[in-house]
Amino acid sequence: MEIFGVSLPGLLSQLLLGLVNGSFYAILSLGLAVIFGLLNVINFAHGALFMMGALVTWMAMNYLGINYWVMLVVAPLVVGLFGVVTERLLLRWIYKLDHLYGLLLTLGLTLLIEGVFRSIYGVSGLRYDTPELLSGGTNLGFMFLPNYRAWVVVASVTVCIATWFVIEKTKLGAYLRAGTENPRLVEAFGVNVPVMVTLTYAFGAALAAFAGVLSAPIYQVSPLMGQNLIIVVFAVVVIGGMGSIMGSILTGLGLGVIEGFTKVFYPEASSTVVFVIMVIVLLIRPAGLFGKEN
Repeated sequence: MEIFGVSLPGLLSQLLLGLVNGSFYAILSLGLAVIFGLLNVINFAHGALFMMGALVTWMAMNYLGINYWVMLVVAPLVVGLFGVVTERLLLRWIYKLDHLYGLLLTLGLTLLIEGVFRSIYGVSGLRYDTPELLSGGTNLGFMFLPNYRAWVVVASVTVCIATWFVIEKTKLGAYLRAGTENPRLVEAFGVNVPVMVTLTYAFGAALAAFAGVLSAPIYQVSPLMGQNLIIVVFAVVVIGGMGSIMGSILTGLGLGVIEGFTKVFYPEASSTVVFVIMVIVLLIRPAGLFGKEN
């Protein structure tokens, strides 16, 4: 069976590839949206945090023999702890300043992190094997489904939905949102707002690291791997709406699928389609598809 001259298995394979890429876009843009929406900081270091998650996972396997499943928990905790230190020592001094200061600070931090790891591991990719439990694939009859790629989609969507639920539907999320609008009022209820802000940034960093762990068996682990995604992820956040949690999730997944189909029907435009959509959206709705108009 063919659709517009493309075989159904080939089309579905590209759909799956688009969903995998979209899963990474969604979870990374979610972390950016959480940090910007709750802390009002444009975190350009997010790509470096993603890389740290993957590289810490590779280092744990090769130096300590710690497996993938343990690192799914440990790597986000390690990078989240790095996020705590970063927020405490650097970011907290710029919250009341223009967004440009946060952008420049996190850009400098990105260059520093990437430079340190590049000096140790170079720029060539490091291989990380797929966990044995998720190796191989499943024959669905109409296509071959790689088990690990299916796991990436399920794990990413689950984490994204859980994060949205906590922020939008629970008392903790209400405190987080209120703390950004009126910190003195929240402190009157006994909430330690500075600690809450620190943990929020740490959580955003942990989300990036979690995506990095998921990506390790798919992409070549490299100190520069974050650069390949962060620009697209920023475009996803802009299209979805700066600070919109659900907007980041839906836009990330949707753009991943669109990018996958573009590779089938018009490969020449696959690397630019996201930015074309961003320009169109900004012309029609500057606040983004799910953002709030001022």
